[in-house]
Amino acid sequence: MPEAHSSSSIPTKILLPIDFSPSSQAALETASDLAKHFHAELYLVNVIPMFPATTIPDMVPENKFVEEARTFAEQHLAKCHAALASRGVKSTSSVEVGNDVVGNIMQVIEREHVDLVVISTHGISGWQPLVFGSIAAKVIKLVECPLLLLRSAKSENGVKAAATRSTEWW
Repeated sequence: MPEAHSSSSIPTKILLPIDFSPSSQAALETASDLAKHFHAELYLVNVIPMFPATTIPDMVPENKFVEEARTFAEQHLAKCHAALASRGVKSTSSVEVGNDVVGNIMQVIEREHVDLVVISTHGISGWQPLVFGSIAAKVIKLVECPLLLLRSAKSENGVKAAATRSTEWW
């Protein structure tokens, strides 16, 4: 009789892709609650999306954009780490840069041996999802570990809005 593979259903490392939108702030609250409950590490990843070099006009200083975006992300991640530490949640993070946001997220899942992904349905809004598609939808199709999809609440007039929580993370 072949040996059965024993896999724990209790996560030890939870990944939260975070773009600092109200929706990802609500997802951070849920992910931190899960990490605390399971005594798991919470890994936050922020991906700075890059466009192929041929689509950026020469007047856009790409290096300056990346530096400013990285500084912004690192400052906000530091605030998240401080809030998580005060709640007794162990956390780490990375800022990734690439023209394939979903590909970057999938690389982090593999590299960090993530066993649960928490992701919100509405992060960056505007024209990007219409042109490039939903990041969450693509992650759902590709991820092989368990995934918790958090749908953002909609306000009465139908406009997307994140679930309201009292904790401000950044």
